[in-house]
Amino acid sequence: MSTERRRRRRRRRRDDTLVTTRSLPQIAFGALRNRFAPIAALDEEQLELIHEASLELLEEQGIEVLGSEPLRLFREAGCTVEDGIVRLDRELIMQLISTAPARFELHARNPERSIEVGGDLIHFGLVSGPPNVHDRMRGRRPGNYADYETLIKLGQSFNAISFFGNQAIAPTDLPANTRHLDTTFANLTLSDKVFLATGIGAARAADAVSLCAIARGLPVDALADSPSVLTNINVNSPRKLDDAMAYGLMQMAKLGQATVVTPFTLMGAMTPATLAGALVQQNAEALLGIALTQLVRPGAPVVYGGFTSNVDMRSGAPAFGTPENSLANIAGGQLARRYNLPYRTSACNASNCVDAQAVYETQMALWGAVMGHGNLIYHAAGWLEGGLVASFEKVVVDVEMLQHLHAALQPIVVNREEIGLDAMREVGPGGHFFGAAHTMSRYKTAFYEPMLSDWQNHENWQLAGAEDATQRATAIWQRMVNEFEAPPLDVARREAMQDYVARRKAVLGTAEPELEVFV
Repeated sequence: MSTERRRRRRRRRRDDTLVTTRSLPQIAFGALRNRFAPIAALDEEQLELIHEASLELLEEQGIEVLGSEPLRLFREAGCTVEDGIVRLDRELIMQLISTAPARFELHARNPERSIEVGGDLIHFGLVSGPPNVHDRMRGRRPGNYADYETLIKLGQSFNAISFFGNQAIAPTDLPANTRHLDTTFANLTLSDKVFLATGIGAARAADAVSLCAIARGLPVDALADSPSVLTNINVNSPRKLDDAMAYGLMQMAKLGQATVVTPFTLMGAMTPATLAGALVQQNAEALLGIALTQLVRPGAPVVYGGFTSNVDMRSGAPAFGTPENSLANIAGGQLARRYNLPYRTSACNASNCVDAQAVYETQMALWGAVMGHGNLIYHAAGWLEGGLVASFEKVVVDVEMLQHLHAALQPIVVNREEIGLDAMREVGPGGHFFGAAHTMSRYKTAFYEPMLSDWQNHENWQLAGAEDATQRATAIWQRMVNEFEAPPLDVARREAMQDYVARRKAVLGTAEPELEVFV
């Protein structure tokens, strides 16, 4: 199926805003188009000052890069490399990032789940990375493979989720050196959506690409023309790109797969305590990583990543969903557009439970991400406790918010029929519109029907012993898991993936995968 035909089909699906999946009202799967103009947290003079200061930082102070191969590439490109510190000329950095595409498509194993990244398109991702998991029934516990599979099932089941992060949780019950094989296998068998590979070193990245190629029935080299896999590379702020991240980035670029370069910049801890200083450092670190992808393969798909927030200066704990975090999400979008690159941002919170704080902090971060025109919004469902926990109930609550947001971003229909002057004449002064023909013809179609709301009045709500939204979320995630059916997958391809996993585990044994092993 051609790319244009897939786009037409996805546009048709977006016209059907509401569908019913497993007895729950859901939006239809497909890209959300941001119809609002991006908000500017910085004026043009401020934006250029941050740009110039970033280039000055790269030229004069530079960034430490670990690994002989990335240092070789920077040196051969004409950069100054001294004691592992790379300094880049501003003309070179701008030339390199200019070769990166402004938008690209990621091909899921199910073509109907492929996504286009860039422009005014928004995609929401499931939580990724926490070492712990929580639900109301069993409480907080270390991440494990069974709960990992449950999160993938939930992410597959909810249409508001377009992609999966590096690992929904860390399955600590599996060996650290081979768990990337198990999680990639789960991503490809329990879901047919786009996912992020673990990019810690070249070998892990290559394993994910190889498994994805098998799942799609293609040779690995064919994926360069049809990117399927994404990874997220964190710069170790302040100003250090370690060898594991560098080699993972380089492997993905060499294979033509997509990379998100995201500095981990927390004001007062990993950057200066000011938003201006944090944005300069974030920008310099991101530009260096983006430049490295283009040194490996000009035109390789890459995304400008921002993850700037502040910390609680009394404890040092990360804070999310704060005004500073929301402004950083908006400003990061301005910088990404300054370089004509797709933009990754996040919708995080620092609450320790699924409560009002968790919701209002997520909403603050989410609206900053959306109005900053984020294309990939990470951690949009399930993130809790500053990233230490993935919560099943929070997945459901967040999906509810995403579905409301989806409805709010739909174009408002304004025509004579929608205005309803005839309905106003029918009802007359002092009447009501509940039973009007105009109302009845639009019953349950004008707005999104919520999953979690309880429309009983307070007296009936009490008498019925009704549950609150978090309690209702428990029943919803349990229902989704109980009714889950894995998307179809060719038996031969599944067996080929199982064989690949077994062979790689035999090779690795108890050893860590090599960093510098390029396919």
